[in-house]
Amino acid sequence: MNLEIKDIGFRDIQERDKTLLREIYGSTRQEELDKGTNWNDEQKRHFIDQQFSVQHEYYQKNFSDAKFYIIEKEEVPIGRLYIDFSENEPVRIIDITILPEWRNKNIGSSILNEILKKAGSNNLNVSIHVEAFNPAMNLYKRLGFRKVSETNGIYHLMEWNYNTNIND
Repeated sequence: MNLEIKDIGFRDIQERDKTLLREIYGSTRQEELDKGTNWNDEQKRHFIDQQFSVQHEYYQKNFSDAKFYIIEKEEVPIGRLYIDFSENEPVRIIDITILPEWRNKNIGSSILNEILKKAGSNNLNVSIHVEAFNPAMNLYKRLGFRKVSETNGIYHLMEWNYNTNIND
């Protein structure tokens, strides 16, 4: 399943992208670290490095059929998209992160709409795990995702069902 969005490109991650991927991951934790800890910059950096490594290895090991992309705008890296398009299975968005300076520019919405369009045309549902406090939660709800389960009151499994959303 190829994603085609004007001015947005997707390229496979490569080993040389680890520093960039760590930066993208770190952007998702920055507010939490700034407000929720009294750690110095070195401690924060160590935490991000450690957490990124664990997450990266987990995704690579447990989603071996997934596509791992760097999202680019005019060849400038602006985020990451990890997605599993396994044949005849619901599409699973493992991770989508846009760097802070590129957020609120309709990029995430465009990517998600393209994924939903492709999934719907193939009669496939789409799922994503979202932290309850993630600001993108409103976007997912607006696009028709519904919470189907919750883990520890923090992680919500959201699902977009092509049967109920295909005509929207």
